[in-house]
Amino acid sequence: MRSNTCQYIDLRRGAQHGFTLLEVIVVMAVVAILAAVAIPNYSEYVMRSHRADAQSFISDVASRQSQFFLDRRSYSTTVAALNVTPSAAVAARYTIGIAVVAGPPAGFQVTATPTGAQASDRCGLLTVDQANNRTAIGTRCW
Repeated sequence: MRSNTCQYIDLRRGAQHGFTLLEVIVVMAVVAILAAVAIPNYSEYVMRSHRADAQSFISDVASRQSQFFLDRRSYSTTVAALNVTPSAAVAARYTIGIAVVAGPPAGFQVTATPTGAQASDRCGLLTVDQANNRTAIGTRCW
């Protein structure tokens, strides 16, 4: 007696699954090319971002120096006397300093010196003075 159950035949029995070695090598080459382009660009973007934080901070310090001078007729020699502290991101990547010129005329220069990984930044030392003159070692840094 014959059974009424259906039997399915797998027609793909001889088919192979997976990737060939050549396909894997091509994909790895594409990923390597993308990484070679993307990683340096991202690193530069991160440095620019940290530089912008430092520039903003030393501009704020320069502004507070002007107010300090109006109140006390002299410039502060420390950032702490201006009641401002750098953010953790700025403090980890830059050393902030103030140089005061007794005058006449009296003046100051606020500097942000890159440290650690930020030391390889193309702009290097950032400065702002009492006349709001901004300088950096590299070009197009401000």
